[in-house]
Amino acid sequence: MADATKQLAAFRAYGGGGQASGGKVPHYIEQEVMSWSKEKIILKMYDLFIVSCKRKDVNKMSKVLIELMGALNFEVGDLSTRLYRLYEYCQRCIFQKKFDEALHIISELRTSWAETFELE
Repeated sequence: MADATKQLAAFRAYGGGGQASGGKVPHYIEQEVMSWSKEKIILKMYDLFIVSCKRKDVNKMSKVLIELMGALNFEVGDLSTRLYRLYEYCQRCIFQKKFDEALHIISELRTSWAETFELE
């Protein structure tokens, strides 16, 4: 994953630091994110969705789903298409305020992802 993509992931995952930091991600957080594998970044995006869902933060959940959709590689086979459809369905769920359904799907994906790549 490109450095610019990791920087964007850090900004979107952790948000800007407010006016005091000029809206930038603190340097230590940016450095931590830059050291993550692409698999760990996806895992953290799932975590961010789960936290946002519990807070019913529709805007952040939507942004996470857009990032997850954008990270898919459709050249490697059918799995990317299936994940895209699941993310799309979750997007519809959150706009229909079916938070529990979206949370269940993403939580299951997170568990599978963590097991597959042996991540926390």
